[in-house]
Amino acid sequence: MEKHLHIVCLDVPYPVDYGGVFDLFYKIVSLHDEGVKIHLHCFEYGRGEQPELNKYCVEVKYYPRRTGHKSISHQLPYIVCSRADDSLIKNLLQDDYPILLEGIHCSYPLLDKRFENRKIFLRLHNVEYQYYRQLSKSTSNLFRKFYYLHESKLLKNYESEIANKCMIIAVSQQDVQLYKEKFGTKNIRHLPVFLPFNEVKAREGVGCFCLYHGNLSVAENEKAARWLLDEVFDDLRIPLVIAGKDPSNRLNKLTYRQKNTCLVADPSSQEMQDMISKAQINILPSFNDTGIKLKLLNALYNGRHCVVNEAMVNGTGLEATCHTGNNADALKSIIVQLYNHPFAEEEMRLRKTILPSIYNNKKNAQQLIQWIW
Repeated sequence: MEKHLHIVCLDVPYPVDYGGVFDLFYKIVSLHDEGVKIHLHCFEYGRGEQPELNKYCVEVKYYPRRTGHKSISHQLPYIVCSRADDSLIKNLLQDDYPILLEGIHCSYPLLDKRFENRKIFLRLHNVEYQYYRQLSKSTSNLFRKFYYLHESKLLKNYESEIANKCMIIAVSQQDVQLYKEKFGTKNIRHLPVFLPFNEVKAREGVGCFCLYHGNLSVAENEKAARWLLDEVFDDLRIPLVIAGKDPSNRLNKLTYRQKNTCLVADPSSQEMQDMISKAQINILPSFNDTGIKLKLLNALYNGRHCVVNEAMVNGTGLEATCHTGNNADALKSIIVQLYNHPFAEEEMRLRKTILPSIYNNKKNAQQLIQWIW
């Protein structure tokens, strides 16, 4: 019997040019490879229609995201309200196929009584209320700070409301535990993210700089970059490269003023991968401990030493593959120890043991299929 599945995506999942779409796209590819007939529904707000998706889906439908004041609500979070689309609801009701909702963003159908007896699964990419609360702490813009705090409050109530309406599939064990403790969620399981990487390609030997990379337009990532400049590399004579999309003028000026640092703005995917592989240390602190950071996985598959704080690795199963420090002084000490220390076969073997045991697209696609059918 053919297996048909509706997948509702918060964004167009191609091209795979930022961390948030890795799991979306490679899950579609992996399910297609297992014979699933995918009916894809995407919210499009700038990325355009993508013919590449037709290779893996029997149909692809696009919906405009309703941005601006029309999606401001006192009950629904903006990320949900802006994706509450009548055409989507109508299309999902045309049959009885199971539905996979990608992210809290796409979970509006869970509020509709017509779906009460439908087989629905919610992919939890983040504990969103915590993520938005952290964003409020990461920005100095008062308007954004108010928006993030308001959204966090709405999200906490909303996530509590939907936490037991369907099976939830989280990207980290930590998020599973948090939903159980905060919302009393009973039907929640862990499924690792889907990745483009299928083998560890880190280079042995010694690199020539430290690298922090990420989408620098995200407040949390800019805060991490500034913290590294101000607190960790302020007195180290070790070169630091900061690389990523859309850095602010403020970050640009701060980087320019410091010795031994440089900023690479808007590198291509190939340039970014080249920097990750050439760096001696990929240093990746985080100020948000929910979800899983794709940049960490990229660095573990393709880079040498990875230096992180606890928030980056807690609950990921990757703790043994990283060097972890809890504060600026601890990270400084680790960087000094590792900067001239060759990345060797022992660490390669550890990654080759741990990473494929967790991040196996075929195995994880088969597990998802088993849960759905």
